[in-house]
Amino acid sequence: MRIGLVGYGAGGRLFHLPYIQAAAEWRIAGVVTRSPARRAQLVEEAPGVPAFDSLDDLLDAGVDAVVTSTPPGTRRELVLRALARGAHVVADKPFAPHLSGARELADAARAAGRVLTVFQNRRWDTDLVTLRGALESGALGTPWRAELVLDQDDPGTLESGPDDGLLRDLGAHVVDQAIQLFGPVARFDGHLDWLDVDGGRVDVGFALGLHHGSGVYSAVSASKLGRRSERRMVVYGSEGSYASRMHDVQFDRIMAGERPAAAAQWGVEREERWGVLSTAAGERRVPSAAGDYSAFYRGLHAALAEGAPLPVRLDEALHTIAVLDAARESDARGRSIEVETA
Repeated sequence: MRIGLVGYGAGGRLFHLPYIQAAAEWRIAGVVTRSPARRAQLVEEAPGVPAFDSLDDLLDAGVDAVVTSTPPGTRRELVLRALARGAHVVADKPFAPHLSGARELADAARAAGRVLTVFQNRRWDTDLVTLRGALESGALGTPWRAELVLDQDDPGTLESGPDDGLLRDLGAHVVDQAIQLFGPVARFDGHLDWLDVDGGRVDVGFALGLHHGSGVYSAVSASKLGRRSERRMVVYGSEGSYASRMHDVQFDRIMAGERPAAAAQWGVEREERWGVLSTAAGERRVPSAAGDYSAFYRGLHAALAEGAPLPVRLDEALHTIAVLDAARESDARGRSIEVETA
């Protein structure tokens, strides 16, 4: 099947193209970018893949699906246009700034009879995949509560538009991770860190309390201005606890110039950074599972070609947006918020 990529900034170059290239089920039909510098990078990184000036030019060339990897403010129009012209669509997260906008895009996909899904790639982070395996093994017993931290010392990548902010950036990832582990959120407590930027306010950090319908409580947080980088996952259960501080191993290897299509092994953490499972039997290190974002694209192909479940269902993406809306409302009102059904 043919897939096209709209946008060739950091997202398109580092988080989409390498993993599409690693999924042999797809043929890359082209990339939309007008930048001469990025077109030169495309020639180097994907020889033979054509560059197009616009989404319509790409669609005219013939594609089964398109990936939108452009700034959030441009996403709505691109998704609607691609759906209207008969393409399936993968949208970067968050695929809309609010639940009302997300529902509009979901309705458009249903009306067009096309698939709309969201690139929640961090479901395939090495640390999350390893943690999921530990939970599924039953070694922790009944999970009670969890802490998920995703701090990045990266203030230069904060976006400060009216529909931007860290909650819609890293928050869309870490909230989705918690929901994948422990199920939908019923009630929510949120605190956002605010900064005045260019005459407006933007959230630059957050600490969120998710009360899952399953009974698990998860505390998730992130910052890009704390001058620290940390990935931490801790889960407490009736039989013990699990804790990990793995690196962002896939991103590290991409930045080192490696690519999953050419790697014998991908997304595995070094042994000295494996997570630790603590139970009555003592402590033991849990071997790293293999994280691989290309699993999203392989799963998408299976869904479109074979009717398999989507790797990220639209109802799941809508629920994540509903939780992010609840976070802003909780912060503004200073109290717990019931999460609206998506």
